[in-house]
Formats: sequence, structure tokens, C-alpha cells
Amino acid sequence: MSKSSFESKTILVSGGAGFIGSALVRLMIGECSHNVVNVDKLTYAGNLDSLATVQMSPRYRFEQVDICDHDKIVELFRRYQPDGVIHLAAESHVDRSIDGPGAFLQTNVTGTFTLLEAARAHWAQLPAERRDQFRFHHVSTDEVYGSLGSEGSFSETSPYRPNSPYSASKAASDHLVRAWYHTYGLPVLVTNCSNNYGPYHFPEKLIPLTILNALEGKPLPVYGDGHQVRDWLFVDDHARALELIFRSGEPGEVYNIGGNAEQRNIDVVGMICDLLSELSPNPARRYHDLITFVTDRPGHDRRYAIDTTKIMQALGWTPTETFNSGLRKTVNWYLNNESWWRRVRDGSYQGQRLGLATSPAQLKEEY
Repeated sequence: MSKSSFESKTILVSGGAGFIGSALVRLMIGECSHNVVNVDKLTYAGNLDSLATVQMSPRYRFEQVDICDHDKIVELFRRYQPDGVIHLAAESHVDRSIDGPGAFLQTNVTGTFTLLEAARAHWAQLPAERRDQFRFHHVSTDEVYGSLGSEGSFSETSPYRPNSPYSASKAASDHLVRAWYHTYGLPVLVTNCSNNYGPYHFPEKLIPLTILNALEGKPLPVYGDGHQVRDWLFVDDHARALELIFRSGEPGEVYNIGGNAEQRNIDVVGMICDLLSELSPNPARRYHDLITFVTDRPGHDRRYAIDTTKIMQALGWTPTETFNSGLRKTVNWYLNNESWWRRVRDGSYQGQRLGLATSPAQLKEEY
């Protein structure tokens, strides 16, 4: 991608210190000519260390702001006059949503509403040419579609059937974005992606948790029988797709983004063990022996799969990484960046099991 291949824009990226958001910001500063305003509350999963390579760029600004704070969000639109929004800020971990759904409704639903209203007010007062080019790109998940059987895949027209507090909150935010397009004419884009993985991933998710637990000799938890199937998308491939859709997608359209890489959870864990045995052998430990089957999470979806026909045909995007190549890059990154993940592990998350709440008495106090 050439830095001069398209017009430079000022883009407000919400959640730009998160896993996917930071990959997108690194891409837009490193390979594009965009100016980026990164708006992030810096909750437990936000990490400015993930943006160390771009933080000194004159085209990058960071603002520590909660997207639910209407006055501060309106002020950011007034000050930076963005040409568009890519909205990634969200509570995203299913297990945490089981333990404490309130935070997910607040950030994912109320926060999206707040951004939509601020964007609409800003967009409405832009000159005609800039108003026509403005985009509000909402980044969502394939989990809004629910669970698949052994065959088939989710398309952009699949019905919504969310099964967790997390996926329900993202489904609600998707519907808000659609409503703001049809009711107010705000030029929106919606993307629904499959499971992301890659460097800088917060270690509560399956792949980084497995890598780090294995290196530390801890059990490698596998939910249920481990036969849950996910389509895996390398995060840098996702970032390329997001930038492309923001630049070239058709307002009002939905685009599904997947890696064409379905794998069972138990097989993913086994592949990580094989890679660690090759890349970081430990004579005192056999990584496969650490695999531990645990009680499945409540409401665990059995299978997700994404049909990428639309984005491939309409915009020419395809993933560059296979699951084998992307997983090898990911394991190597964690082996070579211990200082990054040690700082994360020394903080609020130590690899404990989340999402075990099954009754009101077990839920955290939220109000």
C-alpha cells in the first residue's frame, strides 16, 4: 500500500489502544497517510505499549476519553474535525460478560449511541463535499449471529441470534448503527469479523493464554470437549480489511471479514504446544501434558464460520496469512517480546478463569 495511493484523512479511532485497534493504528500511521486520533479509556485491555512504534509520529494523537462521556466526545469532534470514525472501543471478552454484563451494556450500547450522536451532529454541519465523504465505520463480531451447526457459514444476511451478554450488546450496537443510517442518513459501514489472533493480544483469550501458560508451566484450560470450532483471522489482515472498507466500502453496507481458517479449539491448543516444542523446547516439561479439560462456559457457541465472498468480490480483499503461518508468527512474537507480556501479567489479569458465574449470588456487584 503506497502512502500516496489515496487521499489523507483525519480519522477518529475509538479503542485504538486495544488489540485490533492498535493494529489498525500501526497500519494507518506506518503504511498510510492518515492522521489518527486515538480515543481510548485505557481499561485493563488498553495498552499504550502496543503503540510505541507510532507514538512519536506527528500524524498521531492520543486522547484518554471514555466514549460514554458525551461532552468530552463532542469536544474531540469540535477540536479535530475528523473525516470519519472507526469505532472499535468495546468490552469484548465473553467470559467477563458472564461475570459482569453491566459494563458491556454501558460501553458497547451506550458508548456506541454517544459516538453516533456526536458523529451525526459533526457530520450535519460539514460542507457538502466533506459530508459526502464522511464515514462512521462500526467494527463488530460474528458472534452476533449465534452458533452454527457442522456445515454452512455466516453471511451478511444471516439472522441475529446472540447467545451471550457480550454478543447481545454487540448486536444491539449493530442495530443502532443501522438505524442511524436509515433514520438520519449518517453514512455508516458495519463489519463483522471472526476470531482475531496475533501479536499484542491481551492474554485472557485462547491463543495468548495458551502460549503464556505453557511457557510458565501452568495448565492449558480447554472448555468442554474442545471441539468448538472458530474461524481465525490474523489481526494484521483484519486491519488491512478495515482500512480498505473505510476507504472504499459502500455506505449502509455490511461486510463480513474472516480468515478462512476454521479450527477446533483443542487442535489450536495442540498446534501451539507443537510450535513451542520446536521453538522453545523445555527438557523438564512436555507442553501437551499441560492440557486440562475444564467445565464448559455457560451458553458456549459450538461453531462460527464466515463467508467472505462479499468483501473478496466487492473490494478485492483476501487474507495474506494462513492459520499455520499466522500462528507461527504469533508464537514467535510472544517468545521475543517477554517484556510486553510480563508487564501485562503483572497487572490486573493473571490468567485466572473467568465466566463461571451461574447464579445471581455469584455475580459481581454492578450497581
